[in-house]
Amino acid sequence: MGQSKLLSRLIILVLLGLLLSLLSPNFLRWENFLNIVRQAAILNILGIGMTLVILTGGIDLSNGAVLALSSCVSAIYLKEGGPMAIGIGIALAIGLGCGMANGWMTARVLIPPFVITYAMMFFARGLAYIVLQGKIIYGFPKPFRFFGAGHLFTIPTPILLSTAILALVYFFLRYTPFGADLYALGSDEESSRLSGIKTRNRIILAYSLSGILSSFAGIIYMSRLNAAEPVIGEFFPLDAIAAVVIGGTSLAGGEGGVIGTAIGALIITVIINGMNLLGIPSLLQSFALGGVILIMVASQYLSGEFKGLPSFLKPQTIKKG
Repeated sequence: MGQSKLLSRLIILVLLGLLLSLLSPNFLRWENFLNIVRQAAILNILGIGMTLVILTGGIDLSNGAVLALSSCVSAIYLKEGGPMAIGIGIALAIGLGCGMANGWMTARVLIPPFVITYAMMFFARGLAYIVLQGKIIYGFPKPFRFFGAGHLFTIPTPILLSTAILALVYFFLRYTPFGADLYALGSDEESSRLSGIKTRNRIILAYSLSGILSSFAGIIYMSRLNAAEPVIGEFFPLDAIAAVVIGGTSLAGGEGGVIGTAIGALIITVIINGMNLLGIPSLLQSFALGGVILIMVASQYLSGEFKGLPSFLKPQTIKKG
């Protein structure tokens, strides 16, 4: 992503902070700052996975449902006294499986990603309801609570985990062939194939990583709430897409990055936090946040970043590669 785009998003974030600090004396408190960054951590993790998929020209509408399914199955295992490491491994395996299914159906069967991930959203959510039969599981072991409610050197664990994932994915996107391939694939799929990039494998890998990150976000979310239920994460896909778009990643694919997504997640969280501090009703909060997202998407169209429909709304034309 261009430095000018990142700078513009940072300026927006700073201006929002200055405005809210004038409107509410509680905004600049250290406790509120930690709360904002902790709230943004889960959205950032989901947004990173969404960024990987969108860079290829795709979309993942199933991440919230995958989060719910992996959390519910893991919660059952943990409540039955199973080892924590295996419980976390089960959640990550479910995320990987769902992500691989999304990627395989997109890259091999050539189903548009909007369609297949929309179907996966209902499949995973429905399976979560079947697994828990509409119940809520709560009360997990104290060591497991560390992932969502613990602190390390006074810093909340979700912040540290989110930052670590951000740094790792940024490195792979910036300094490895995998990252270069994703950008090339999103920019021009056919040219990427002809240049020797294994386009199908890259797409499957991007969706697989999105699934793993969704389930990892679910672990943190479940740990923080100390509960798991099928309904969690219903709006997470839209929130993650919003963070990606606000962060400057193009829905057309091939342009953007996870640093912008992290800033986008912070912008969304700061807006919500500020409206809560100001006592703005939830219905008006949705309206205001929707307006911000609409403005950011419209700015991408007006700037010429979008030319026609985003790739994920078009039929797939991936050939052998």
